[in-house]
Amino acid sequence: MKTASITMIIGSALLLGLFLFPLWSITLEAPQYPSGIGMYINLDGLEGHEKHDIQNIDGLNHYIGMRKLPKQDEMWEFSVFPKVIGGMAILGILIGLLGLFKKVSYKWFLGWLVLMTVLGVMGIFDFNAWMTDYGTHLDPKAIMKMTDADGNPLSYKPPLFGSRDILNFTAHSYPAIGAILMGIGMFLTFIAYIIGLKKTN
Repeated sequence: MKTASITMIIGSALLLGLFLFPLWSITLEAPQYPSGIGMYINLDGLEGHEKHDIQNIDGLNHYIGMRKLPKQDEMWEFSVFPKVIGGMAILGILIGLLGLFKKVSYKWFLGWLVLMTVLGVMGIFDFNAWMTDYGTHLDPKAIMKMTDADGNPLSYKPPLFGSRDILNFTAHSYPAIGAILMGIGMFLTFIAYIIGLKKTN
């Protein structure tokens, strides 16, 4: 159990990387922005890739009736997510330490991973719901009102994952360093479970 427990501790600790690095990155590319503008989604708020990117995105969105990007205190997620991630990291490290001292079995590693996966799926669902609301509920008094071929208002929702053309912009939405560290951490906890399972059998 020693190797499995240490792997569990390392995997859980990698979640703490989300307090240092962004979770997600959304970039907008267009001829007038050849180097792109964009924002990082952190656990506790939004941050522009460059100093004025948030201001520039808000300026562009104003023309099509999108709301201003939320500040830290305008979304409950920015106060709850740090507590959830911090709590799960501490819980995982604690389970790993208890495994090291043979107080719990390797099955606890899998339990932690299942719980973390459920929370992750809920987080992705919430993130997608926010982007859908943000990109489709537009100000009816907007300067520009664009419609599709059937006359329906356009949706400006960025893709959850991948790239999508929106008017003359191409939006790219991908995990950032924090999410990659979290993914590696969750994979390591699965490896810890497999190691514990093999040692027991």
